[in-house]
This record gives sequence, structure tokens and C-alpha cells, in this order.
Amino acid sequence: MQGITMVQAVNTGIDESVSKRINVTLPDSVVEELEQWADNQGRSLANLAAFLLESSLKEAKAKGEIPTQEFPVQLKKPRSDK
Repeated sequence: MQGITMVQAVNTGIDESVSKRINVTLPDSVVEELEQWADNQGRSLANLAAFLLESSLKEAKAKGEIPTQEFPVQLKKPRSDK
């Protein structure tokens, strides 16, 4: 596994004001196939990877595999000084 590629995350609807970069390590064969797919669609590799991640995230949410709401923040109980 020597193929390393940088992927720029795109807006997923979670927080549309911020885009993040992530590093992903993939086998060379996977990178080659993704490059062919991206070229065939006229996309950059990063754009295709971001699209695939977004699509997978939406699909997982639709199946209920990922919670769609954030967990409520638990507030600390005030200390009672005795």
C-alpha cells in the first residue's frame, strides 16, 4: 500500500461554511482505478473522492446507520456548596 492521495472534503450539508482536507492512504490499484473513473467523468481525483464520500454518507444516513442529529450536550449539575 504505497499510494497516498490528498482529498479535499466538500460541503456535505453538515456544516456548509467549512471545508476540510483529509489524508487518505489507498492501495495503488485503487488509486489507479479511481483516476480512470475520474478521467472518464472529467473530474479531478479529489472531486470524485469527495463526491463518493458524500454519497456514501447520505446513503448511510438514509439507512439509519449514522445518527442524523447531534447528541445533546450534557450540562454539568451545579455544585451545591454545603
